[in-house]
Amino acid sequence: MIASVEGLVGAIAADSLVVEAGGIGYRVFVSPAVIVGAHPGSKIKLHTFHLVRDDLQALYGFRSPEELGFFNLLLSVTGVGPKVALAITGSRPVADLQLAIIEGDQAMLTAIPGIGKRLAERVIFELKEKVAAAGISASVGALGSSGDNEVVGALQALGYSLGEARDAARAAIGSGGASGTETLEDRVKAALRTLLRD
Repeated sequence: MIASVEGLVGAIAADSLVVEAGGIGYRVFVSPAVIVGAHPGSKIKLHTFHLVRDDLQALYGFRSPEELGFFNLLLSVTGVGPKVALAITGSRPVADLQLAIIEGDQAMLTAIPGIGKRLAERVIFELKEKVAAAGISASVGALGSSGDNEVVGALQALGYSLGEARDAARAAIGSGGASGTETLEDRVKAALRTLLRD
């Protein structure tokens, strides 16, 4: 399993980069946002998803662990394959997409090429459930500690690091965006809004 690739950009195609690392050129499928920022000969590090099938092996690359985590979450949705998941992940900042899913904003998802209304509904439904489940498991693990532990758990399930999740939960409470009396969903939305401002 290839977890990340770091090296020099060897070639740039419409949907992928060749990253030269240790004498090997890895073809990595990436979003247009990654391609725009890449230049031949420049150094790059990508967090990768290594797809292995009987008839295919492919690498999908992301600028951050959060993007990779969100991509993996999208792959768990029925009918979402790697190309669709990459298109969604690369279309906007991850926090923006997560907030849209939690708020049920179909319009944002259907604005992405290749995403129809039915698929957008399925993504929202299935991922909203997973965020809620992550919040419940986090609250069980917290054993009565502060309510922001639920938010931290939900944000970690969305691919954020523990430090980022804690900072966002604190910032949401500190800004008055979440007082701890709202539902878990409201507190997660407030925390995601603080991440969008960063």
